[in-house]
Amino acid sequence: MKKLVTLASGIASACVFSTAYAQSSVTLYGIIDNGLEYQNAGAGAVTRAVSGGLFASRYGLKGTEDIGGGLQINFQLEQGFSGVTGAASNSAAAFNRQAWIGVSGGFGEARFGLQNTPQYVFINPELDPVAVMSIGSPMNNFNSLTVRVNNAISYFTPTVYGLAAQFMVAMRDSTTKPTNGLHFYNAAVRYVNGPFRAAAGYEQADNAAGTSTLKIFNAGASMGVGSARFYLAYHTERQTDNSVKRDVYEVSGSYSFSPADQLSLMYGYAHDRKGQGNNAQQVGLTYSYSLSKRTTLYGSAGFIQNRNQAKFTLNGTGYTGIAVAPGADTRGVVVGMVHRF
Repeated sequence: MKKLVTLASGIASACVFSTAYAQSSVTLYGIIDNGLEYQNAGAGAVTRAVSGGLFASRYGLKGTEDIGGGLQINFQLEQGFSGVTGAASNSAAAFNRQAWIGVSGGFGEARFGLQNTPQYVFINPELDPVAVMSIGSPMNNFNSLTVRVNNAISYFTPTVYGLAAQFMVAMRDSTTKPTNGLHFYNAAVRYVNGPFRAAAGYEQADNAAGTSTLKIFNAGASMGVGSARFYLAYHTERQTDNSVKRDVYEVSGSYSFSPADQLSLMYGYAHDRKGQGNNAQQVGLTYSYSLSKRTTLYGSAGFIQNRNQAKFTLNGTGYTGIAVAPGADTRGVVVGMVHRF
């Protein structure tokens, strides 16, 4: 009888521990994106192996714990790396892309730490078919973009009747002047109603020296029609020291020939508002084909026509384009493979 009671107690304890473990989870994930690129900026062609033509290569850990009462504790740690060399994107940081902890529930979600900005998470997917990624996206090549910030505090609202918003501020630290207070603000709102989507956001970021501030506004809208989707996007940026004063306009569209592939065509125009005529325009395209849920083949191409002293280059998602002489045109193509795990 005593053995039976002991056995029953062991089974009950195992069930309790099993239930406790079922309330939390940790996931290892990552993306490897490698390809071959050709670029020519007028002074000679460059052919090179690249990592991050469509997605930046990365690995990370993310997890969640259900603490009851409809609340969850969440965290994410993420490091970028080069898939062609294995080198960390930033060897001085163990997790240079994300390192945050947060809480979520019926009220929405709050996060604290190094994290992606609302601009990157919320606005970019609404600006063009490739979410401002690859050399094919004019928005990727013409914009000043804050992808993530340290010391950030963010809040994501629940979605109500298709409307949701994200807000973020970031604290100064020893790398900035001054070393205390706030130096970054970002707010974004998105609306989804059937095939129609729209989003807008404002960003304000002080430079590290604390001598000037970059102010950015973005807006985009798209409409789905059958297998196609059409986009209109607008971006404006102003540096308070007048070093940057530019508007960017983009019109783009995508078409899916099947659930496995998508062709995107984009046109963008960068207008120099400083009156110096440093304008530029780009045409670009990106095609992707999914071999499976985890593996995708892609090709992307772009041509930029620079005017006067403009020197925009074709940037990959995870790397910088080659140097361009002022006023020189640049063209390029990249083909690659993405695998998610």
